[in-house]
Amino acid sequence: MAEAFARRQGLNALSAGTVPAMKVNPVVVQAMREKGIDISQNSPKVLTNEMIDRASLVVTMGCSVEEVCPRPMLAKMQKKLLDWDLADPKGKPLEDVRHIRDEIEKRVRELVPQADRVQ
Repeated sequence: MAEAFARRQGLNALSAGTVPAMKVNPVVVQAMREKGIDISQNSPKVLTNEMIDRASLVVTMGCSVEEVCPRPMLAKMQKKLLDWDLADPKGKPLEDVRHIRDEIEKRVRELVPQADRVQ
């Protein structure tokens, strides 16, 4: 969701996870369609060192990266890490996913004015 909202705002963004699902959550796809964004063809990606190296900012969503990321990856990430501490939409009903989606959209919009400093 964050990648899609960031791209809609003109930012260069990529979404990846430490333990990504096999496919995009269908409830998330439905929630994003309500915003006019089709992410049905997206595919989850594993976060790599190369992605971190190229990133100006790494945004996590409360995923406890300290518990799952190797130390060298964490060290690279620390200088550009922003944790939004949001709930995982996995297994949640559409109404809950809408709240998560709306919070992500709000935070991405708040990030846009800082993009010059971030990029």
